Amino acid sequence: MGKLDSISSNPTMRQYAQGAAQSAIQPVADFLAPPVDVGEATGKYKVYTEKNRFHIPDSKRAIGGPATRLSFEASDATYNCDPHALDFPVDKLEQLEASSLENMLQEGARAIAEAAALEHEKTVIDVALASVGAGDDLNASEGSTVDLVDEIDQRILTVLKAARYGSIMGIGVLFGTEAFRRFKNHNKVRGRFNAGKRASQLINPTIDEASGLFIGTPDTRVSYMVHDTAGPGETDSISFLLDAAVIVFARMASPTRRDPSFMKTFRLAGEWMRPGSYVTEDGRSEVASFDWSEDVVVTNSGAAARVNLNAS
Repeated sequence: MGKLDSISSNPTMRQYAQGAAQSAIQPVADFLAPPVDVGEATGKYKVYTEKNRFHIPDSKRAIGGPATRLSFEASDATYNCDPHALDFPVDKLEQLEASSLENMLQEGARAIAEAAALEHEKTVIDVALASVGAGDDLNASEGSTVDLVDEIDQRILTVLKAARYGSIMGIGVLFGTEAFRRFKNHNKVRGRFNAGKRASQLINPTIDEASGLFIGTPDTRVSYMVHDTAGPGETDSISFLLDAAVIVFARMASPTRRDPSFMKTFRLAGEWMRPGSYVTEDGRSEVASFDWSEDVVVTNSGAAARVNLNAS
């Protein structure tokens, strides 16, 4: 047994790692594909398509008759929480006291949680973009006559119809970075904030104010995540992961395996990140290990729409 073993298996350390993983989740990932805690690594979940939409169940039961069963069927999909892991080597192990080792493991948990959260957010955005496809192009140049607010309102209504879930279903509007820049600077959008203002007053709509422009005041966010598409040793090629695109989608803040949200992330309950340790092959040092599992899935592809706010 290594020096790290007893500390990594300590309930307090496990709780700390779990909390670090939960708090590090990036806001866009949690927004697009909120977590569903499940009891097993694999299981069934409902997928809704054009041919298999959500239907409100009939709960009326005749006297002596059976009740409607909310069950999973053979045609439903299976989630599989794939294993993930990152390691955090601990140097000068023999010189550290137990309290220092615990601090070192906590530092490792935070570092691993941050790295894992960034990877998770990229995965969520990639899966979402693959599902919504190319989308519709709109002219969002400052002088265009396109009513961007009404265009997004139309997508909101389409998504609500596709979800078919009632007023408890929320709507999310996620702007790419360039998309929001063009949206807030568009003449028709600025014009909605101009009533009663002097010409000299600054008109600079924020993302929170943008939410109030749309029907139903949906939860509205901006994605600022960037990535480098260049390979090792090549000149940097930095771009926004969600650039000129806007995704309108149905979402539940606390989804289940059955509701018709656009996307979800299945995670093992209580296992968002599990600390451990092992001794290296040469037996000279120890490594703190952190394991977790997740499955990012699209559960209702029809309950999302994409528009691209282009410069022309």
